[in-house]
Amino acid sequence: MPDSVQVVINQLPYQLAAGATLADAVSALKAQPPFAAAVNLQFVPYSQYPQTLLHDGDRIDIIAPVTGG
Repeated sequence: MPDSVQVVINQLPYQLAAGATLADAVSALKAQPPFAAAVNLQFVPYSQYPQTLLHDGDRIDIIAPVTGG
């Protein structure tokens, strides 16, 4: 079993430990709430971050809301 996975977070490559979850990716990015997250263009509810395992090549988008008008 490999000891790491290569993922892309907000279009930048990251290497995370094998068995990493979406919660680990959010932590690596040091994202501050509020934000939403998607893996391979699929929205993931916040409650599922710790259970969402990441795999080589996964694309993660961390999206912050835009305010103003």
